[in-house]
Amino acid sequence: MKKANLIMLGAPGSGKGTRAVALCEVLGIVQIATGDLFRNNLKNNTELGKLAKSYMDKGELVPDDVTAAMVEERLSHPDAEKGFVLDGFPRTIRQAQMLDGMLKKLGREISAVICLDVPDSEIIKRISGRMVCEKCHAPYHKIFTPPKAEGVCDKCGGKLYTRDDDKPETVEKRLQVYRSTTLPLVDFYKARGLVVQLPPELSAAGAVADMRELSKKLGFI
Repeated sequence: MKKANLIMLGAPGSGKGTRAVALCEVLGIVQIATGDLFRNNLKNNTELGKLAKSYMDKGELVPDDVTAAMVEERLSHPDAEKGFVLDGFPRTIRQAQMLDGMLKKLGREISAVICLDVPDSEIIKRISGRMVCEKCHAPYHKIFTPPKAEGVCDKCGGKLYTRDDDKPETVEKRLQVYRSTTLPLVDFYKARGLVVQLPPELSAAGAVADMRELSKKLGFI
């Protein structure tokens, strides 16, 4: 069986997080999500967390070097030796080149890059339909999981609202950033024959069944 060292690529709202979790469940490997790495380093007040916070406090972007260092530190843990799914890194060609360097030091290489190609119109529908309760923070969706009463939380009666990040105009901007900075990674990895394109739809059986089938096709199980 091949070792599954994977990258999950997809625009915001494409469902890459759901599939990353499903892959980890099927293959018994770890998900390495940059959002989690930042939260853990900040929460535990690590040296990397302090460094990241120094930029965030000034309203500046955290440099690639700091993000890459967090990823490299996580990849060095014993549980990542069995395989991993990178979710949220790399986001740019430069980050991909940095990843190449750190994996070479660890004596590993990427097995496959799983790419979700979801139309912008579908992503806007998915994200802009999200709502959250202002009291208990329960999630809803105007189309997929609507509340019983419009604008009211089923659980606590709190008011539902749409976060600024989920408003259509903000989603459009996030998609523009994705297209200009992250989408070029598809061609970068296609040149190495690593890209596996996935349809946007889940099968009737769901993400776990889909990822099990994919893992069989790729020779991971």
